[in-house]
Amino acid sequence: MSDPANVIDVSESGFQQQVIEKSGEIPVLVDFWADWCAPCKMQLPVLLTLAGEYPDQLRIAKVNTDQERSLAEQHGIRSLPTLRLYRHGEVVEEVLGAQPEATLRKLIDAYIERESDRSLQQVIELEAQGRRSEALQLMEQTYREDPDNPRLPLKYARLCVDENQLDRAGEIIQALPRELRDASEVRSLQALLEFSRSITDAPSAAELEATLDEDPKQSEPRYQLDARQTLDGDYDDALENFMTLLKQDRNYGDGAAQRGLLAVFALLHEDDERIARYRRQMFALLH
Repeated sequence: MSDPANVIDVSESGFQQQVIEKSGEIPVLVDFWADWCAPCKMQLPVLLTLAGEYPDQLRIAKVNTDQERSLAEQHGIRSLPTLRLYRHGEVVEEVLGAQPEATLRKLIDAYIERESDRSLQQVIELEAQGRRSEALQLMEQTYREDPDNPRLPLKYARLCVDENQLDRAGEIIQALPRELRDASEVRSLQALLEFSRSITDAPSAAELEATLDEDPKQSEPRYQLDARQTLDGDYDDALENFMTLLKQDRNYGDGAAQRGLLAVFALLHEDDERIARYRRQMFALLH
C-alpha cells in the first residue's frame, strides 16, 4: 500500500523547496529516521494516520539519515526519530523519540488552518472597524462551533473584557489548559481582567485624580486610577502611580501594587526599557 500523497521522501537538494518553501503554505512535519531505528518504525504508522487526516493541510517529509547524512548533520540531528514542524520557513516545534498519536495531533492542530480561522480574521476586521459588538457576536458563534481551535480563546476572552463581560472572560481563561495559563499573553489578559473588575463601580478618572489631589495617600483611589490608566494604555502614568502606591502602602490589597507593576510588565513588549527600570525600583523598595 502506497503512502498518502502528502507524505514524501526528501533529500538535501529538495529540502529548501519541499520543506522550507512549502511551509509557507501549510505546516510541514519533518521525520528524521533510519532503517535500523526501531522507534522510527513504531512512529511511521502514526505519521501515516495523521497524514490521512490532514490530506490538504499538512505535509510529512521523511529524511532517511543514513542516506542523507550531510542533511542530518546540517540540522544537528543527534537522536532518532527527531520530528520537527516547520511553518513559514522556521522550526516551530521539535520532539525527540517516538510520540503517541494524541501528542502529535495536538502539536499539529496548533498550526493547521481551520474554517474557524477565517471567521477569526473576520472578527479582527470587525474590531478594527470599531464594530466590537458584532465582532463579539461572531466570536461567540465561532468559539461555540470550534472550541478546540487554540487560536480562539484568548481573542474571545479579550473581546469579553473589552465589552465588560468579565465573568465570561474569566470562565474562558479558567478553561485553558494548565500549561497555557503561564504564557505571557494569558498573564496579560488576566491582568486586564483584574483591572477591569477593580473599576466596575469606581469613580471616573477625573474624580479619582481630584480625590488624590486632596489626599495623595489614599490607596484605593490610587489603585483604581492605576487600573484605569493601564486599561487606557497609559502605561507611563500607571507605572508611576503603582510605584507611588508601593512606596506609600506596600501591603494594600495584599500586595496589589506589586501585582499591578508585574501586570503592566506583562502588557509591555519584553524588550521595553521600562520593565528593567521599574523592576530595579521595585526590587530596591522590597529589599
